[in-house]
Amino acid sequence: MLEVIDSHKQKEIIESLCLQALEVREAIEEVSIDMWGGFRKVVQEAFPNAVIVYDRFHVMRMVNEEVKKIARQCGLGKRKEQFLLLKNGVDLNAGQKVQLETYLQIDKRLRKAYEYKEEFRWIYERSQSVDEGQQKLEDWLLKARKVYGKVVQTITEHFEGVCNYFIRRSSSGVMEGINNRIKLIKRQGYGFTNFENLRLRLLAGFAKKGCCSP
Repeated sequence: MLEVIDSHKQKEIIESLCLQALEVREAIEEVSIDMWGGFRKVVQEAFPNAVIVYDRFHVMRMVNEEVKKIARQCGLGKRKEQFLLLKNGVDLNAGQKVQLETYLQIDKRLRKAYEYKEEFRWIYERSQSVDEGQQKLEDWLLKARKVYGKVVQTITEHFEGVCNYFIRRSSSGVMEGINNRIKLIKRQGYGFTNFENLRLRLLAGFAKKGCCSP
């Protein structure tokens, strides 16, 4: 089901979600969100039984942004340079690995940031249980705090929700796809004169694909 409301206010979003029957809302088991503070309260108010999962890709993005920041400090500000630092290491070809190594030789902190970034990705990829993922993340936080100070603090503050990913490996991927389609519909409409026209167009656009109903 998809609905569109004309508000970004936390209270009004909660009110809209609570229009659904309580038994429907109580049946929601997990909700994947990013770390914006307002989302947590919305989930807690509207879906009282839901486990909050902090989206893997938003957490990984924080780590990647720190790698990019350190790379710029080392003079590696070009997109193609940062691309090699951010790409999954196992997907690099031989030539890219050689070029990456030249970048990593520039600065010890950059090398550590890259190695910890790859380790962080593998924790997500390879952990088979909540306990395993939690233990590996705890070990990573201890090692990486000298390089990823603010990132480590943020993950620590949201640790339970980050580890909840390992329950069912839920993410916000579907929601990201919906957001991209909304952007496409808005471009195709060349702008909408009022909110209701936009709402109806979005609901009609998604209904055609059978993913929701008004």
